[in-house]
Amino acid sequence: MARHAKAAARNPLTSSIDINHEPMFLSSVSDRFLQREEARRTLTGHYEATNQNPASNKPSSLTPTTAPTTFQIMTAIRSICVYCGSSPGRDPTFVDAANELGRAIARAGVRLVYGGGTRGVMGAVSEGVIQGGGQVTGIIPRFLIDMEATERELKRLDELVITEDMHERKHMMFQRSDAFVALPGGIGTLEELIEILTWGQLGRHKKPIVIANLNGFWDPLKSLLDHMDTEGFIHRSQHVKPIMTADIASVLPEIEKAMAQTTNGGRRQIIEKL
Repeated sequence: MARHAKAAARNPLTSSIDINHEPMFLSSVSDRFLQREEARRTLTGHYEATNQNPASNKPSSLTPTTAPTTFQIMTAIRSICVYCGSSPGRDPTFVDAANELGRAIARAGVRLVYGGGTRGVMGAVSEGVIQGGGQVTGIIPRFLIDMEATERELKRLDELVITEDMHERKHMMFQRSDAFVALPGGIGTLEELIEILTWGQLGRHKKPIVIANLNGFWDPLKSLLDHMDTEGFIHRSQHVKPIMTADIASVLPEIEKAMAQTTNGGRRQIIEKL
């Protein structure tokens, strides 16, 4: 069972409805149902309260009668999981891009969920979020702490979750995240990315997946996926369509675009799904 080494700093507006970001180790199915029902009622009440104009008694501009705005879409995305390497790699642009992405995540008011490392590309993205005043959740297995992080740097995270193994780590990263981004990394990063693509193919989620193909780093993977599809080994290929971008600045806009397509009208659909 994972333990929290540091309590998360909560947004008072969303803490009561943040069901996707709470540990899902509940005692029974009925507990999960009650939590979801409470969250649905809370979110519905908040939606109706904040989308009325008392002066005119008419819906405000944030109602789903209009196309969802960037603000609406990003409020639906409360956290982004970033998969990346614990080493810096040979190309210095990887670390620079990771830091830039972290600062963009902070500006968007979105929480970073990542592997908890404080070195390499992994450390650069978390440092960018921290520098920008954003929130960071690090999820790391106990045996990796000394290998991928330092105690001093881990104390800078506003939430640290220590798991017993890699499986629990990946499961919690999935549960805590509304979208996924893959930066350059090694076998571990590749394995995490492939697993989240597999879950999408199996219909377990429809969360946006963006691959930051910096300097063509992920070109071999793209060729392999295309080859597998051509040879008939990727079934339901419509569910395995990660967004590939070579520009780190376009990562969040691409997530916004994907979220707009899946929400189909804004937050009202999110409420109905709850």
